[in-house]
Amino acid sequence: MIESAVHWLLSYLAIPEIGLTSVFIVCFVSATLLPMGSEPAVFAVIAADNSLFWQVMAVATIGNTLGGALNYWIGLGTREAFAKERETRWFGWLSRYGAKTMLLSWLPGIGDPICTLAGWLRLPFWPSVFYMAVGKFFRYLIMTTLLLYIPQEYWRSIAAFLG
Repeated sequence: MIESAVHWLLSYLAIPEIGLTSVFIVCFVSATLLPMGSEPAVFAVIAADNSLFWQVMAVATIGNTLGGALNYWIGLGTREAFAKERETRWFGWLSRYGAKTMLLSWLPGIGDPICTLAGWLRLPFWPSVFYMAVGKFFRYLIMTTLLLYIPQEYWRSIAAFLG
């Protein structure tokens, strides 16, 4: 059931007229605890229309940051359910460095759970969201810029090698 819902969502978002809306939705969903990457959508829209570079960067950052904020609120809501987990190293590390740890929210695999743990620890919301936005913006900026400047022949040779 989940697989068919994901396929429907991806086919719906593939409609070219949607553009920035699809970037927002994909970036928001990928920032939640669902396993989904947003970089292909960001890159595809920018590759299709280079003039949208900064608009896409802004929309992707906002969508991904709002998804991270949702994770924060989920963590805040589940605080009591897993109270004994607070003794782990992750909690000590997040407690020691505070909201600045949200700069790492862009990391694949651990970034989304870090946002959830921030809510769980009741780190200050607005500073956490600010650092999330900074980290996520620079991830999109660096990844998309690198992808734009690597020639397509390079990607084709990798695809031929893998396929």
